[in-house]
Amino acid sequence: MNSTTSSQTTRSRTTKTLTLLTAAFAVLAVVASTSSLFSPKLSARNLSAALAPNPQSSPAQDPAIAARISRIENGLLPAVVIKGQPLKSMTIADRMAFHKVPGVSVAFFDHGQIIWARAYGFADVAAKTPVTPDTLFQAASISKPVAALAALRLVQDGKLNLDEDVNSKLRTWKVPDNVFTAKEKVTIRRILSHSAGLTVHGFPGYTSDEPVPTVVQILNGEKPANTDPIRVDVVPGTLWRYSGGGYVVLQTLLSDLTGKPFPQIMSELVLRPAGMTHSTYEQPLPKTRAQEAATPYRSNGDPVKGGAHTYPEMAPAGLWTTPSDLARVAIEVQNEFTGKSSKILSQDMARQMLTRQIGAWGLGFGLENAGDKPRFGHGGANEGFRCNIETYTDSGQGFAVMTNSDSGGELTQEIFRSVAKEYAWPDYHPAEHAVIKINPATFATYPGVYEIPSVGKLTITLKSTGLYVEAEPFGPAPQELLPESSTQFFVLSGDITFTFQKDAQGAITGLTLQAGPQTFEAKKTS
Repeated sequence: MNSTTSSQTTRSRTTKTLTLLTAAFAVLAVVASTSSLFSPKLSARNLSAALAPNPQSSPAQDPAIAARISRIENGLLPAVVIKGQPLKSMTIADRMAFHKVPGVSVAFFDHGQIIWARAYGFADVAAKTPVTPDTLFQAASISKPVAALAALRLVQDGKLNLDEDVNSKLRTWKVPDNVFTAKEKVTIRRILSHSAGLTVHGFPGYTSDEPVPTVVQILNGEKPANTDPIRVDVVPGTLWRYSGGGYVVLQTLLSDLTGKPFPQIMSELVLRPAGMTHSTYEQPLPKTRAQEAATPYRSNGDPVKGGAHTYPEMAPAGLWTTPSDLARVAIEVQNEFTGKSSKILSQDMARQMLTRQIGAWGLGFGLENAGDKPRFGHGGANEGFRCNIETYTDSGQGFAVMTNSDSGGELTQEIFRSVAKEYAWPDYHPAEHAVIKINPATFATYPGVYEIPSVGKLTITLKSTGLYVEAEPFGPAPQELLPESSTQFFVLSGDITFTFQKDAQGAITGLTLQAGPQTFEAKKTS
């Protein structure tokens, strides 16, 4: 899943942030303040020198495709538009500077081919190394569906079973049994669909000067691991809950079964068959390839201290890749789904992969169905990297974006909306809202603290101009709540609405937060 919050390496901070990320309203963080505060190194003017794509690495374009690319680059769209107000033109160079994202790489594919790939900005700001279409980025959680392909291949080959207890094949470690596993067991199907009841949402990785734990230490939460033990705390199969921890169990299972290191398994079963020639699950990235990789950056434009984090949790977070390589594996899944290829999976297994298991989740990919155009995809967020890929199952079109910044998530969405407009996709349209004028004094009883159980708190404040919301996922600055009615409000940073609830006496008792398709109820606590 896509996130733009900046997680820290301490366990308490990570746990708090990742818990908040389970809520959809954490998808989009607060917009950066003002361009005058930007580092001069990241200004639109200084980025422009590196904005030209690498002509040797991009497929040749005819004038019509070049025109499409130009419209996309100069037509980025916000998450929300106000009815009756003209859209302000947004270019990729300006938005990179606005969000303090040094580098971006993208690839568009259609009917089995990469139609165009482009790279913008810097892989390393200090060295002025430009991003190229071959620059490596950390794929973060997009590692998961790629790893799922390897597991499904072993299922297809009869070496694993989707619905058997993983403990029957695990050797170096076993899922500890408890009251939750008395009748229902952890299975590959449940791990891949995030319904195995396993804990640990995600992983912060390890800095270059930190000791790296073994996989067993990660599974048990033993030092030097910086995350909690991976355990079952919900009856398997009863609840969808995103779990990177489940994929560490999967990583262990595949290595135990084959007797091979996980990067070798992935290379043999997925990366090479899919033509992902630049990609690897090696962690850390071998020094001989360090010059190929983008430097990760924080939201304020500073480089991540010590460079890219190491992720021994390879299956959930360890893939180094490019947008073009992500396009290649997505194209392979598309072709397998339609029976045009079987380099990794058969048509039957590919169709199982893209069949909903629980909620909107298949076996590895998130699944959406807008009208008659189903799509599969995944986002990713590692320290200093944000990325996303979305693929239409039947039409053959898809798009991948990778960035080297903690603040790349919102930029990624802006680029997706521009691509969606250009190619008439049914998804990724800006939400349109109308604003009405209301005397701010009307909202005197609205301020307070509102709590969403097991998710987090929001603070509503009243200023002379109106209401504002503060919450960790939105960033450090309060965001203005714009009124659509006396009780319904929205923010400009994402498709998020806030509807205040009143009791019979007219007192404010809580609010309903609508974030995309998800609804959360918050009770006013003070």
